Amino acid sequence: MNGIILIDKPKDYTSRDIVNIVSKKLQTKKVGHTGTLDPLATGLLVLCIGKTLKLSELLVSTKKEYIATMTFGIETDTLDITGNIVKRDFNHKKITTKDIETVLKKYTGKIIQEVPKYSSVKVNGKKLYEYARKGEEVALPKREVEIFNIEPLSEINNNTFTFKCTVSKGTYIRSLIRDIGVSLGTYATMSDLRRTKQGIFNIEDAYTLEDIENNNYKILDAKDVLKLPKVIVDKNLEFKVKNGQVLTKFFEEDKAMIINQNNELLAIYQKKDDTYVKPYKML
Repeated sequence: MNGIILIDKPKDYTSRDIVNIVSKKLQTKKVGHTGTLDPLATGLLVLCIGKTLKLSELLVSTKKEYIATMTFGIETDTLDITGNIVKRDFNHKKITTKDIETVLKKYTGKIIQEVPKYSSVKVNGKKLYEYARKGEEVALPKREVEIFNIEPLSEINNNTFTFKCTVSKGTYIRSLIRDIGVSLGTYATMSDLRRTKQGIFNIEDAYTLEDIENNNYKILDAKDVLKLPKVIVDKNLEFKVKNGQVLTKFFEEDKAMIINQNNELLAIYQKKDDTYVKPYKML
């Protein structure tokens, strides 16, 4: 079994929980996700099944869309509402909706972001959350991310504010919210998060766990999803493709899906030079 299935992850489930549930339902161990959602978060989780796991990097673009809610006046050790409060500010009620909207505009574009200490990013071969749980201090990595779009979805209400953003891969919304709070002269913590888009995939097309349990779902074919040209090959060329051979160029694009006469995806090939093409991903 190969393909893609879109899940609307509920709150309090880990991404691994969802993988295990779907794996059990489909009776295959070859299931994996293309981007973690924390237990607090809900929304779109893209799962790849079988050989499609090898194509995960091609299936998910760098852009992701989220709807996030932040709570002002506190900062936690995890940067979300599930953590322990480490900082408080009782003057945050002076912040207005206009203040927030002004600050949000400053976060459009490329920014340098500090990774949360409770994250799976590795430093010296060890995940940051492992240091944090033991109370060990370590320099937190900083990296460039991009905020393509950020827009308010609410007025400030009971110290909370909701916004929608489209961001690059690797962006931590928890860190973004912390930084927005700092720019407003206060503290802010993520209190809710929902992923609504990931690359070409949309939450409207995702299935709930109840749908999965009731067999109300569809597995997408990678051939129908990948934005690559399709090249159908004969038996002779199929044999060479299956063996991963470098071949004389038989398509003009940089990459192409190689499909046999039974409509099976064999591999993704890419341009090697002006004369030859070579395997990019073998299935």
